[in-house]
Amino acid sequence: MSPNRTLFDHFARWTEHQVGRSVTFALALLSIVVWGVTGPVFGWSDTWQLVINTGTTIVTFLMVFLIQNAQNRILRRCSSNSTS
Repeated sequence: MSPNRTLFDHFARWTEHQVGRSVTFALALLSIVVWGVTGPVFGWSDTWQLVINTGTTIVTFLMVFLIQNAQNRILRRCSSNSTS
């Protein structure tokens, strides 16, 4: 680990690479299909809907921090290139 990068920076970069893969998109799509197919099993209940709502809210919340971390890295790189 380089001295300027934190454990979060390493985790954020690793996660960005994983999230950007096509297999990750396929897993997300599969999750939604499975959730949709199980609707009749659970009687289209409020709890069934709450599962997807809660899951997507948590993922969105965490992605905000990953996107901000990536943006901060880009801005630091751009500002260091413009000053040299």
